[in-house]
Amino acid sequence: MVVALPLYRALITICTPLIKYYLNRRMINGKEDRLRLNERLGLSNLTRPSGRMIWLHAASIGESISMLPVIEHLQARDKITVLITTGTTTSASTMIDRLPIGAIHQYVPIDRLLWVRRFLDHWRPDLALLAESEFWPNLLIETATYGIPLILLNGRISDRSFARWQRHSQIIRYILNGFVLCLGQTLIDVERLIALGAKRALCYGNLKFAATPLPVDLVNLTELTSQLGSRPRWLAASTHPGEEMLIGRVHKALQIQYPELLTIIVPRHPNRGNKIVAELISQNFVVAQRCAGQLVTLQTQILLADTLGEMGLFIRLAPIVFIGKSLLGRGGQNPLEPALLGASILFGPHMDNFSEIAERMCNDSFAEQVVDETALTVAVSRRLSNPKLLIQHKEKSKNFAVAKSGILDAVLAEIDPWIEGNMLT
Repeated sequence: MVVALPLYRALITICTPLIKYYLNRRMINGKEDRLRLNERLGLSNLTRPSGRMIWLHAASIGESISMLPVIEHLQARDKITVLITTGTTTSASTMIDRLPIGAIHQYVPIDRLLWVRRFLDHWRPDLALLAESEFWPNLLIETATYGIPLILLNGRISDRSFARWQRHSQIIRYILNGFVLCLGQTLIDVERLIALGAKRALCYGNLKFAATPLPVDLVNLTELTSQLGSRPRWLAASTHPGEEMLIGRVHKALQIQYPELLTIIVPRHPNRGNKIVAELISQNFVVAQRCAGQLVTLQTQILLADTLGEMGLFIRLAPIVFIGKSLLGRGGQNPLEPALLGASILFGPHMDNFSEIAERMCNDSFAEQVVDETALTVAVSRRLSNPKLLIQHKEKSKNFAVAKSGILDAVLAEIDPWIEGNMLT
C-alpha cells in the first residue's frame, strides 16, 4: 500500500468534526442541501433497485451536463439503472430536472473511508464511470477494492493538475492503477494519464461535443423576446467574482455608441445574485434581477439572470456570448454550449480547461480571444455594428459544434463490454 494513503485516511478521520462543521457552514450558506445532507455521509433514504446498476460521478454542473448523453443511453438499456452522483447543489438541481426517467441522483459522499464504504455497501454498483478529473483517493481506491470496474470518461489533466499529481506520484499511480480504462479528452491528456500511472488510456475526443443544445422554456423565450424587442444585446455567461463589475464597465463604454444596449449577465453561482445586484447598483446601473421576477424595461441596462437552468434561454436571446472565468479567473467555462446555439463567442486568455477547443474555435473564425476589457469592448462593438458578421458566425459555430457528433458512439462502443458485464477487471 502507498505510504501516504494510511496517513491521508487517518487525517480525514481525525478531521471528521471539522468536516461536519464545514458541511453545516456550507448548508447555512445554501451550498449544501439541508434535506439531503446525510448523503454526504454515505447514507441514503432510497432503496437500491434490482438489476445492474451503473454509477457515474460528475463533480459539478459542467461535467454532469456533458455526461447527459451517456446517462440517457445507459438508462435506455434494459435492466440497467444509472446512479449519478455530483457534489454541488446547482448540479443536483440540473440533474433532477434533466435526468431520464428511472435514473437516480445522489450527492457524492465526502472522502472519509467509513462514508465511502456506506455508499458502496448500499448501492453496490456493477460499474463505475468517473467524469473528467476528480480523483478522490478513498472513493476510487475503495471502489476498485470492492471489485467494481472503474472507467475514466472525458479525462482531463490540466497543467496545474499534472504538476500537482507529479508531486504525489505514488498515490495517483495507485489510484489510476484501479481503472480498467481511461479515456482522455485529448492526446495530451492521454499522455499525462499514462505518465501518472494509467494502465490503458485512449483518446476518442471530448464528450462535450456529444451534448445536445441546452433546453429552453418556449413561453419564457417568447415573453423575453417581446420585452427586449430590437434592442442590441450581448451575454456574459458563467461569470465569477469580479467579472460582473468588469462587464459593467464594458457596458458603460459600449453604451456611448449603443444607448439602448442591454447586457445580460448569468453568474456561474446564482446564489451570488443579491451581492452582484448591490455591486452594480452602487455603480448606478439600472438592473433587473431575474430571480426576483423583475421585468426588463427600456431603462434597464443590465439583466442579471441569477436563476438555474435558464442558460439556454439567454444564449438564444443574445447573439454575442462572452465566456466567464477567462479574463479574471483561470480555466474558463464550456464554450461549446453557446456554439451549439450559433453564438459569436468571446473569451479571455485563461481558457486552460478548454484550450484545444478554444484554439480551434478561433481558427474557425467565429470566436475571438481578447486580452483585457478594452479588447473585449472593441470586439463586442465590432459585432454589434455588423449583423452580417453575426450571421456568418452563427453558421460556423453550429457547424463546429456538430462536427464531432460521432464521439459518443465511439466511446460507448469502447466501454460496451463493461456495460454489459462481459469484461473481467
